[in-house]
Amino acid sequence: MSPTEIHQLNLGPITAHAFNKDRSQVAICPNNNEVHVYQKSGKGWNLIHALVEHDKLVTSIDWAPESNQLVTCSQDRNAYVWTFDSVTNKWKPTLVLLRINRAATFVRWSPNENKFAVASGARCIAICYFDEENDWWTSKHLKKPIRSTVLSLDWHPNNVLLAAGCADFKARVFSAFVKGVDQKPPPTPWGDKLPFNTICGEFSNDSSGWIHSVSFSPSGDALAFSGHDSQICIVYAGGESQNIIRTTSLPYLSLLWITEEKLIAAGHDCVPVLFEKQGQLWKFSKVIDVGKKKVVTEATAFNKFQGWDSKGIREGSKETELNTIHQNTITSIRPYQGSRNDISYISSSGIDGKLVVWDLK
Repeated sequence: MSPTEIHQLNLGPITAHAFNKDRSQVAICPNNNEVHVYQKSGKGWNLIHALVEHDKLVTSIDWAPESNQLVTCSQDRNAYVWTFDSVTNKWKPTLVLLRINRAATFVRWSPNENKFAVASGARCIAICYFDEENDWWTSKHLKKPIRSTVLSLDWHPNNVLLAAGCADFKARVFSAFVKGVDQKPPPTPWGDKLPFNTICGEFSNDSSGWIHSVSFSPSGDALAFSGHDSQICIVYAGGESQNIIRTTSLPYLSLLWITEEKLIAAGHDCVPVLFEKQGQLWKFSKVIDVGKKKVVTEATAFNKFQGWDSKGIREGSKETELNTIHQNTITSIRPYQGSRNDISYISSSGIDGKLVVWDLK
């Protein structure tokens, strides 16, 4: 595999993406009501399926590696579980009973793939599981104390705890234990008794910004969350003090732990950035963009914009192009290769329609 693979899958934005288990296929949300599934072909990708059950913009997607099921959610307030039928060579959708009255914003399968969580603008999170008796996907709601849209989710490795980032300026850790679906989990630093909708932690950043992304560490003992104030906060279940990484960049929309002491962030700055724990503090390590991204100080940025204002920019000028692989906001980053404790490759998708695979080693 080359150090960096760049694929222009879409002429418009890619809202989200997800790979299957062996990375031979990828599903993307091309900023409309469809989901496109691509098959790896040599060094490129060929479109093989278009899933068109949703009525409005598809906001999120996830691919269960073991059961090979897709789950999608949309602004049409619905979620579907898609199962591939090898006889007809088509994806069959099954509607999920979400019971929400606002857009669904984010979806993730649990580690054991026996349930999934759907975030929404209805100030609740739907924990969805398969009802064998009625042969459908149904849900229970995590509600209190959510006061605004839920923007992101991440599952703890124990398949019970769930982190949520919200537009009410809070990151929270909930218990999503479903009786009859989950086995009683062993005690964790987040708590011992974990009935459904137990609040195991509630955190905020300094300036009360929207929480765009949440991510558990590989062990599940730490939680990272990023806000619209461009800060990244890392909190520990054992009571260790909260670490705040203050940056001068634009807000980060997606976080991913690659080891217990390394964290990748990406968003409006158009490049993935690595942060590392050094001693007891978390610090910026490097920009992951094959050395193209240059650090721009406030002074040079001011001079650059002042020059544009006085001189103008010629139409078609190369000055309008960023010196980065992604030419617009990175909407999501996902693990591509390696174990949960040591991820060696990641993938990213963005508003520029690109899908990029990055070598972290």
